[in-house]
Amino acid sequence: MTSETLEQGATGAQRGRGRRISTGRLGDRLFGISARGSGILLLLIIAAIAVFLIAKAVPALKADKANFLTSQEWSPDAAQPRFGILQLTWGTLLSSFMALILATPVAIGIALFIAFYSPRRLASGLGYVVDLLAAVPSVVYGLWGLQFFVPKMAHVANFLHDHFGWIPLFGGDSVGGQSILTAAVVLAIMILPIISSISREVFLQVPRANVEAALALGATRWEVIRMAVLPFGRSGMVSAAMLGLGRALGETIAVAMVLSTAAGISLRILKPGGNTFAANIANTFGMAGNMGRGALIASGLVLFVITLVVNMLARAIVARRKEFS
Repeated sequence: MTSETLEQGATGAQRGRGRRISTGRLGDRLFGISARGSGILLLLIIAAIAVFLIAKAVPALKADKANFLTSQEWSPDAAQPRFGILQLTWGTLLSSFMALILATPVAIGIALFIAFYSPRRLASGLGYVVDLLAAVPSVVYGLWGLQFFVPKMAHVANFLHDHFGWIPLFGGDSVGGQSILTAAVVLAIMILPIISSISREVFLQVPRANVEAALALGATRWEVIRMAVLPFGRSGMVSAAMLGLGRALGETIAVAMVLSTAAGISLRILKPGGNTFAANIANTFGMAGNMGRGALIASGLVLFVITLVVNMLARAIVARRKEFS
């Protein structure tokens, strides 16, 4: 083989490497542009939603004769429109946070059982069943809650009122099944698969070396979970809980079906009545006039802001946890 042939081969190899490098750089640029464009598009969509809500809400807010933030009235189509969101804010936050308190421990327990306690064959099937609950439509939960769960919760409400009525939450002159507590339990069942599935995936990412090291030191299974698994998955659990809270805040049909709307703010969670942003929009949008629809859109704008704030707080908590770790 002559030196000229060797030089030609080396030149061809260099050209091939150059083409691969240029192709790789082109792919990097295209991927960067597409990723950046996707992020910008998402921000534009959020901004467009905010602009639409603000534009539709401003005329109704200008015509409102009551304080929009502190009033409990809701008569936007009256001759003198008067409406406010205080009751809606209270009902939405109370039912959502109660649902979060009820669902999070159960969801994390399910995730830990599937990840560390159950046999592998059972774990795969059980995980599939839990994930399947997230695919059930809201109207199915609402129908189940209205036809089956509300009558059962009426008995539970009577029991709590009779035995624990001295606690302000369970007190009151009247109790019933269509209460904030019932709505919170239905919401908890709806957000449970979301929190559980995300927490399970986080737990499965725990480094195996950490688990084996704890076991080698003589730790029990619970001590392994407490010392190695939960600290590693804390930020993921917070993210899962906040995602579930976001679902609970915006849930519409199920809450509208199981909750008997009534005016007023109350700490008594067994009392029939209460209202939320989403349920109020679902129940009154069809019969509302122009001013009423503007008022409903204004309430939707507040719910939009609350959801954004919750997500921002979740991101901040996760970031702090990462820095602490």
